[in-house]
Amino acid sequence: MGKLALAAKITHVPSMYLSELPGDRHGTRQDAIDGHVEIGRRCRELGVDTIVVFDTHWLVNANYHINCGRHFKGLYTSNELPHFISNMAFEFPGNPELGQLLAKVCNEWGVETLAHADTTLDPEYGTLVPMRYMNTDQHFKVVSVSAMCMAHYLNDSARLGWAMRRAIEDEYDGTVAIFASGSLSHRFAQNGLAPEYGFRIWSPFLEQLDREVVRMWQAGEWKAFCGMLPEYAAKGHGEGFMHDTAMLLGALGWSDYDGRAEVITPYFGASGTGQINAVFPITPQTGAAIPKAQASSAEGYTAISSRL
Repeated sequence: MGKLALAAKITHVPSMYLSELPGDRHGTRQDAIDGHVEIGRRCRELGVDTIVVFDTHWLVNANYHINCGRHFKGLYTSNELPHFISNMAFEFPGNPELGQLLAKVCNEWGVETLAHADTTLDPEYGTLVPMRYMNTDQHFKVVSVSAMCMAHYLNDSARLGWAMRRAIEDEYDGTVAIFASGSLSHRFAQNGLAPEYGFRIWSPFLEQLDREVVRMWQAGEWKAFCGMLPEYAAKGHGEGFMHDTAMLLGALGWSDYDGRAEVITPYFGASGTGQINAVFPITPQTGAAIPKAQASSAEGYTAISSRL
């Protein structure tokens, strides 16, 4: 019925917004902005009506959540980096019907998910920043999914991604793109060193780890990558414990995925973190490799304590 037309791993660094403004940082993130514009152009070319964003800035402590309000409009200031994003205007339509359908099918696949259509909750900047550059004319409807999951299994996030693909392809009358909005390594520069690391990665280890992961994506080494994802998320300081990436790979077929990533904006450093814009081709999949839903075992759990 429906179509999943495009999938991508995208940056949402707040310095993109800062680079619009007069000052020392003006124009310094144009490559990342251009990457967003290009991905948005491809979505239009493919007939996408709704963008679903796995947002690593939406923190949740229980269940998976979908923000599918009818319309979003406001001014956003980041509570984390108010000197980077302050009073940023946003407006775009939501898609309550798709959001509720996604939640229904996720629950059918054993991943407890709640959709919020009648809500005053606004999206976080993992959604707002990309939409600023991809959706300036409000062409796309937008659905945001919680992806900073504090007490969740990566297996379940992969399963949620596959369930969402099933909902889109089997029951939705339309065309959808999905974005994992988050960095690779996400070790911010130590307080007081942020200016020094504005365009660098925090450590040589993290940079080499990230670059090897990008190489694996481009080479299509998905079995190896999915196998290492839990440890990469912990030791590589993955943003949102890399639940966005698990969701994305789940939708693509997990370790059976046979596509190769296309880098749109090459890997770059931002305040110590590793960033990229990359598109993942959609290929036919059976879902045979999707992990089982987790119950009580600690296997597959993202150990928050390992990052503190």
